[in-house]
Order: sequence, then structure tokens, then C-alpha cells
Amino acid sequence: MNVRRSAAVLAAVAVLGAAAPAAADSSPSPTPQALPSALYGDADPQYDGVWRQSLALLAQHAAGVEPPKAAVGWLAGQQCADGSFAPFRADPSAACDAKTMVDTNQTAAAVQALAALGGHDAVTEKAVGWLKSVQNKDGGWGYTAGGASDTNSTSVVVGALAAAGERPGEVRKGGKSPYDALLGLELPCTGKGAGAFAFQPEKDGSLTANADATAAGVLGALGQGLLAEPGKGEGATSGSCVKAATPEQAAANGAAHLAGELAAKGYLLAATPGAEDQPDVGNTADAVVALAAQGDTAQAKKSYAWLEKNAAEWAARSGPAAYAQLILAAHATGADPRDFGGTDLVKQLQAAGPAAPEKTTKAPESAEEEKDESSPFGVWWFVGVCLVAGIGIGFLISNRTKRQQP
Repeated sequence: MNVRRSAAVLAAVAVLGAAAPAAADSSPSPTPQALPSALYGDADPQYDGVWRQSLALLAQHAAGVEPPKAAVGWLAGQQCADGSFAPFRADPSAACDAKTMVDTNQTAAAVQALAALGGHDAVTEKAVGWLKSVQNKDGGWGYTAGGASDTNSTSVVVGALAAAGERPGEVRKGGKSPYDALLGLELPCTGKGAGAFAFQPEKDGSLTANADATAAGVLGALGQGLLAEPGKGEGATSGSCVKAATPEQAAANGAAHLAGELAAKGYLLAATPGAEDQPDVGNTADAVVALAAQGDTAQAKKSYAWLEKNAAEWAARSGPAAYAQLILAAHATGADPRDFGGTDLVKQLQAAGPAAPEKTTKAPESAEEEKDESSPFGVWWFVGVCLVAGIGIGFLISNRTKRQQP
């Protein structure tokens, strides 16, 4: 779930674009604002602050490092009174209102991080209560409350429920559980993309395989979250697809699809229309976690080895959420994140955190950096620009078919 929200970005732009002004504001750009010293990263957190903070804390926990108390306190303090989380609240003392853009992904990620760290039961219980209150009748969740269910959002909420001690299969709305929603979003075992998950149904109701959604869907179907444990699935994937009547079979099908996509080169390709084929590093990291959780350690380790050789520069460009993704991939495969092809991922992540004396928002230096920003989720940076400029159209961003919000 790195930039794992490019499809969610497209959906959000479609929903929010109608509210954007008809013309771009010609006033001068505002002076960069100081960011909280407890926040990880110095990119604009307006669209991904809670998400990337949550990933950073989870990754440090996975590496056996106690995160700074200030960083944990900042995350917990971002919660609204109803239990939900927005990506970033500059003034947490101000009450959330109808204009506060809360969402399921930030909320679920915060639950997973705070539950893993412990000592925040009141915060996580309230957040889980809000998530349950916005569950859709098909058993799933959309990015925003009331939005159509999608695989990524449903899966990250499943991870939050499990982390908080809930039984996801027993969390129902209209008689449907999250697993019912996920089963409805998996492609059949015939035709292109057999066994993969779609992000959402197309307008005609058909399903299109989405690699990022598939990685998320495998974890969701296994009842695991972003901090997935290694080898908890059914073993190595055989490449065969069997009609899924259970979430476990759906996970096996999805993992088999990912393994097949990774087999040739060891990495997944970014799906950017009109662009040359290039590796999708973030989505590959997500796929490694999914395969390891399913139990396909052979392919997971092969692709992790590719990441060790090729992902360090990407992470340095993309920021703390990218380092966190790679640390979580190391955890899932049993590797050492302090020896990642010669890079200490844990040290690099910590350097992006509260140790920095003062931060100001920083815009990406290039279009490539914008695309690679690994948090909903830097892709979200595009959404902010889009809304401010009054552009009510979706961006053709790598959807990790895509990866499709610290």
C-alpha cells in the first residue's frame, strides 16, 4: 500500500473534482508552512500524513525499534471526535466538521499502527466503531464513507479489525461480511487475469485484474494487515486457480496470479498509459508481502532480492512510506532490513522522522518524484494540485494495473 492508492486517487478526484473551482487561482503560491516536528517526511501531508506516519510506526515496530513518543502522540492526536482520521489536521485542537476529509484508509492504517504499539485502546476502539458505522451493505468499504466498496479499502479495514482483536468475518452489514465483498471483487478462474482481484467493478459490472488490488486482496482475504507475518498461508502457490468459495481460496488464487506475474522478471510493471514499460517498485514490495503471507516464500524471496538491488534509490526519492514498505517486505520474508543491499532501511526511516529539527512542506522536484512518492498513499499530492487548480479530471497515474491512503 505505498502509492497504493492511485486507483483510489482517481476515484477521489472523480468525486471531489466537481467541487473544484472552474479556473485556477492566480494568486501567488503560499509560503511553505512549518510541519510538526513529530511528522515523518517533509512532503505536504495534506493528503497522506496519517497514512505515512502509520506505515513508519508499523515498520519501526516490525524492526524491533521503539518509535519516538512524539511521533506516536502526533498520530493518536489526529483522531476526530467520532473516531475517524483525516490525512492531516494542522490544528488537532479544532473540532472536525463536515469539511474535514476523513477516510477509511487513514483511519484503518492508524488503527493498525496504534494497536501494534499498544496502549491506545480508547483511540483504536473509537476508530473501529467509526469504521463499523460506515460499512457498506455488501460488507465492504470504499475510500470515503458511503463510497462504493473497493478491494484496497476493504482489505486495509480488515487488517484494522484484526489488529484491534475483532473477527472480521463477524463484522456484518446487511448480512454481508468483508470477505463477501472481497469474494465479489475477485476475477473468475477463466480468461485474462484469472484469480486476480479488481479494484472495483467497471461501469458494465465486469472485473479487470489490478495488481495492487490483488496484493491488498490477498492480505485482506487472509485476515492480515500491513504488518503481515511470514508463512501464515497455505504454502507455495501452484499457479492453478480454483473457484473461490472461501476467503482462504481467494487468497490462494490471488497469490498464484501475483506469482505468475512476477515469475518472468521478478518485478511488476507500472501500468502508465502511453509510457514505456518500467518496474513498479512499490507494487512489487506489496506483492512480496502478500506472497510471503500466503506462504509462497520462494517467489517472495526472489522478488525481495530484486528489490534489494533496485529499490534503494526509489525509496530515497519517495520518502518514509517507501522505506516503511520495504521494511515490511523484509519482515514478511524474514530478511534483515538493516542490510538491504548495503542500505540500512531502519536508519534511513528514522532519519526522516522527529530527529529533524524543523520541517517545511516541500513540493516534489520532478514529475518522476511526484509519481513515486510512496504514500497515498505522493500520488495524493496530485489530487491536491488538481483540486486547487480546479481540474475535475483524473490523472493517469501508475495504479499498481494499477496501485490504485500516514
